[in-house]
Amino acid sequence: MTESTSPLIVLVEDEEHLAQGLLYNLQAEGYRTHHECDGDAALAYLLASKEAEGEPIAAIVLDGMLPGADGFTIVRALREAHHYTPVLMLTARSRPEEVLEGIEAGADDYLAKPFDLHILLVRLKSLLRRTSWQNVATPNTTSPPALAGLSNEYAFNHRTIRFDTLELVAPNRTTHLTLMEADLLRYLTEREGQIVSRKQILEEVWRVHEDTDTRAIDNFIVRLRRYIEDDPSDPQHLVTVRGVGYRFLANP
Repeated sequence: MTESTSPLIVLVEDEEHLAQGLLYNLQAEGYRTHHECDGDAALAYLLASKEAEGEPIAAIVLDGMLPGADGFTIVRALREAHHYTPVLMLTARSRPEEVLEGIEAGADDYLAKPFDLHILLVRLKSLLRRTSWQNVATPNTTSPPALAGLSNEYAFNHRTIRFDTLELVAPNRTTHLTLMEADLLRYLTEREGQIVSRKQILEEVWRVHEDTDTRAIDNFIVRLRRYIEDDPSDPQHLVTVRGVGYRFLANP
């Protein structure tokens, strides 16, 4: 991999010792890097990069707690600006609710501090690999090895979820999905008609195993309903099962 073709990773981390260690190891892996330590400056840089003509940012490693705008504000602002660069969010191990807040804001993956460097590099490579698959995917191409055996599309109510390109296509618009959103929609559609508990979603989709107020995922479900329901205030496809969780119905 040459300098000119190596992916650009933006690290947003205010702990200097941690940031320097991550930058060193990212560069040792062949990545180009850009570092920001202030949330406001990072957001300005990232939004400006979307408008620039140069090579796009491949991925963002983003701390949740920062001076200025915090990581959750940053990722939410990026998604609202239609900036879909993959985001790996770093969260505090003692606050599992941060994981849910990051997911709800639009992060693609998360890693709890303190973390193993090898795990961070593996997660980052996974995000980049998935992005490269999206860039080459077409309806007639062969699925990447890791997706073999899984359907690339799911159609219902004049809508199509395209898991390979992370899109939900509706009659009048196409919505870009984060990896977390696509993973949850796949999980629900594969269990069409079954009751899925909040605990299942936390543990099997988002890998959150700590004791957490599972009601925190409700805001995330509200957002998915905006994508898939004709009337999000009266959901017919993604319905609440009181006291338990949710059920997806393709044909209510």
